[in-house]
Amino acid sequence: MVSKKQIQLVNSLKQKKYREEHQLFIAEGAKIVPELLRSDIKVEQVFATREFLERHTVGENIECIEVKYNELERLSAQTTPSDVLAVCKIPVHVFDKKVLKGKLTLVLDDIKDPGNLGTIIRIADWFGIDTIICSKESADAYNPKVVQATMGSIARINLHYLELSELFSDLNTSLDPGKSFPIYGALLEGEDLYKKQLSEEGIIVIGNESRGISGAVEAFVNQRITIPSFAHYKSGKGEAESLNAAIATAIICSEFRRG
Repeated sequence: MVSKKQIQLVNSLKQKKYREEHQLFIAEGAKIVPELLRSDIKVEQVFATREFLERHTVGENIECIEVKYNELERLSAQTTPSDVLAVCKIPVHVFDKKVLKGKLTLVLDDIKDPGNLGTIIRIADWFGIDTIICSKESADAYNPKVVQATMGSIARINLHYLELSELFSDLNTSLDPGKSFPIYGALLEGEDLYKKQLSEEGIIVIGNESRGISGAVEAFVNQRITIPSFAHYKSGKGEAESLNAAIATAIICSEFRRG
């Protein structure tokens, strides 16, 4: 049976200030929780129905509480609760700019929507991109909605929240003096993504859902790219102004990996 104290803790973790205070987050679902149990993320508590526990093994060092579905309703951040909820330790990822060398990295400039952020984390995992750098104004990656949208990929991505202007201002000199490190920016007036020669290393900057890449960050972009509107090419009357940030990320990552 779940205690009042446990209910209070789990419900408090739906708010960012308490996630930061306790350095804990919650994850739900028969797809996500087993992935976290197999990962390097430390799972501290599991609240699960008997049906879930009959199908899955929970580690001996993890506090496991069997609960009824109506008890999960009191804990869940979802409209329709699943049969399992886990309380996990927020991982600590120490950032070193050297990890950017020789690979692709996503930089998210003020991504606000939790669903978009979670989907982008899942996309990065699919395309083998293991590091995402978020502006400090971006959505919290350990928001329950973000965690849900990652479908477990959050366990495999190194996430960092940094001041992007500070990151970019000394990037080239610290990584490879005398050589410009590729910083790709998804911009409406960029070069056609499908015609541009793309490198195997670099940073891909994805901007805010409504405003795009901020002026402060755009100043550091040295490779401007765009996803062309084929509706506009065909008729000259393309009505869509832009793509969803997560969809644009998937298209761009796919093209980088295609080469």
